[in-house]
Amino acid sequence: MKYKGLVAGLLASFAVVTAAQADIKVGVISSNTGPVALIGIPQKNTIPLLPRELGGEKVQYIAYDDESDPSKSVTLVKKLITEDKVDAIIGPSSSPNAMAILDFIAEAKIPTLAPVGTIAIVLPMDEKRRWVFKTTQNDGLVAEKLVNHMVENGVKTLGFIGTGDTFGETWYGVIKDMVDDKGIKIVANERFKRPDTSVTGQALKVLAAKPDAVLIAAPGGPAVLPQATLVDMNYKGTIYQTHGAALNEFLKLGGKKVEGTILGGSVMLVPDDAPDSNPAKAVALKYINDYRKLNGGVPATFGGNMYDAGLLLERAVPEALKKAKPGTVEFREALRDALEGVKELPGTQGVYNMTPEDHSGFDERGVELITVKDGEFKLVQ
Repeated sequence: MKYKGLVAGLLASFAVVTAAQADIKVGVISSNTGPVALIGIPQKNTIPLLPRELGGEKVQYIAYDDESDPSKSVTLVKKLITEDKVDAIIGPSSSPNAMAILDFIAEAKIPTLAPVGTIAIVLPMDEKRRWVFKTTQNDGLVAEKLVNHMVENGVKTLGFIGTGDTFGETWYGVIKDMVDDKGIKIVANERFKRPDTSVTGQALKVLAAKPDAVLIAAPGGPAVLPQATLVDMNYKGTIYQTHGAALNEFLKLGGKKVEGTILGGSVMLVPDDAPDSNPAKAVALKYINDYRKLNGGVPATFGGNMYDAGLLLERAVPEALKKAKPGTVEFREALRDALEGVKELPGTQGVYNMTPEDHSGFDERGVELITVKDGEFKLVQ
């Protein structure tokens, strides 16, 4: 089988050492092609910015493209485990793909840093999920920001349009619990598939319910379609988006149709607006500048999720090396334990404080309330 995602040019740009030299092996799976490519490409482009050494030991990154297909994510994970014999995995790019690999990483005891949105990858905590660490804000943190804004602005009824997969379903569950507690009623609940080119039927049902506001729960490029359709149908209420829409391509694809959007996102979207007291600001600016020098453009926050995985490994690997050597199950177990003990680590998205119960580790410092104004992301004032 040919794996399209082997990162071409990685040796030239990053000086990754050969397998014979490498003491630590890290597998990377991203969706560089297919419907999730807007998320996967900045993640792939971030690989050369990951640490060259971990705990003073050389590291090899073995990168593949799952083509946005969960079944290919599974195939690649099996390859990383049985053939490449990795010590850790970063990826995959999307929630369904990450959920598909849970059984395999748990059985092989491979610490996995998942740069995905859904909280279902780390909760409820069990024997499978204890091997996964999430490098994005939990849905609940983002949802709390959005719901508070709804309450402050008098929203009483809400329409919901989400992807018909783990991301959309998880978001519906999170938002329903929160709005119920705030006296906001969900009057429309619709789903669509990421590759869909039309959501006219779903949008018509939402419009018929006449909600005060609409929340769209979709990652990457697919987040634009429902909003553009509603605007074309002359919907005048507030449109909210999740952190899945936190990328510049959302602005480019949506144009004027996404003006006024309210979303929850990280400081990485608005680093110049954030106060210097925010511990994530300096990290975000360094990553953005390094990415720009390497790739000639500004990264999406999804790339930052990949970068943060490297920071977490950089913090945890030295602790694991005190207990075991790479290439052993003892090292992987020690690395898992060390990741669980990470405290006050600033990343591009916020500050990580991992615990046995919380494998995301973000607090309110990881979410800003953001709007789209004149084609740019701005802090809500």
